Amino acid sequence: MSDINTIEKEALASIESAGDLGTLEDVRVAELGKKGRVSGLMKQLGGMSPEERKEMGPKLNALKTRVDEAIRTRKEALEAAALEAQLAREKVDLSLPPAPGPKAGALHPVMQVFEEIAAIFGDMGFAVAEGPDMEDDWHNFTALNFPEGHPARETHDTFFMKALEGDDAKVLRTHTSPVQIRTMMTQKPPIRIIAPGRVYRNDWDATHTPMFHQVEGLVIEKNTHMGHLKGCLIDFVKAFFEVDEVEARFRPHFFPFTEPSAEMDVKYTRKGETIEIGAGDSWMEILGSGMVHPNVLRNCGIDPKEYQGFAFGMGVDRLAMLKYGMPDLRPYFEADPQWTRHYGFAPWATPSVSGGLS
Repeated sequence: MSDINTIEKEALASIESAGDLGTLEDVRVAELGKKGRVSGLMKQLGGMSPEERKEMGPKLNALKTRVDEAIRTRKEALEAAALEAQLAREKVDLSLPPAPGPKAGALHPVMQVFEEIAAIFGDMGFAVAEGPDMEDDWHNFTALNFPEGHPARETHDTFFMKALEGDDAKVLRTHTSPVQIRTMMTQKPPIRIIAPGRVYRNDWDATHTPMFHQVEGLVIEKNTHMGHLKGCLIDFVKAFFEVDEVEARFRPHFFPFTEPSAEMDVKYTRKGETIEIGAGDSWMEILGSGMVHPNVLRNCGIDPKEYQGFAFGMGVDRLAMLKYGMPDLRPYFEADPQWTRHYGFAPWATPSVSGGLS
């Protein structure tokens, strides 16, 4: 049998000197392939006496293991180097102005509004939180104080998923409120988050779609009250619609997860086909809000005697319609490039409160 030490030194040297993945693969085949040197030595074990196998078996297995590990290590290094070279070749300077000619792509208005909302609330100290689109009943309904028999728990309003045997029933989330529940269960107050994302309802017409986009907000602190909620939302509406003043009112409403609850209306005026938010003769409902219900806090392990907070939610698609003049929700989902070019935004322009949102 050939000298094991000599074979190992030669194999490791060949592996180390392999300058690309192709060469390394040739070394692997030459050493560990069916006709490779190490494989050939392993085949000789069958013709040895029990005493020889007892001596040579561990040595050959150790040789095979060391060569295999060296190949794996070298492969990882070569792949990392190849990736770095590829990234260097494909590097794009995003600070450069766009090339002349027709606009090749545009940011969808919904994504633009997501960015604007995140910029506004980020300036107020809110963090962005996310969660799964497919939820269980507890996170989507029970923890949020929805009683049994509530209409939202029926198939005419919610998409239910067929449960696997022994598993809990799942739903496509009807709001991003489960993100609030998950956040309160994993983080200690104070909490200040917004939860943007897709939500799903069993509905379809000019102003409703089975899948739409929502942003909810949550603040949990010791001394939060309704005045903080009102100030926060009025400041948001002024910043989002880029107006100096907003006349708003908060109408009593009912949501299972807040108490008291209120819908926020703002004054607006219609000029031709456009709507101007902030002042006018008519009221428009813009979002829902309220103080977090004590039952919701208890469900999440937070003492409502020590902490309280407020929550709010708004439809992103509708906000985009109001601000940028889209008359119908359905083209949002029709993948029409002409529509996107007309209503889309420059993908490189990042909204900011100080530099301008739109």
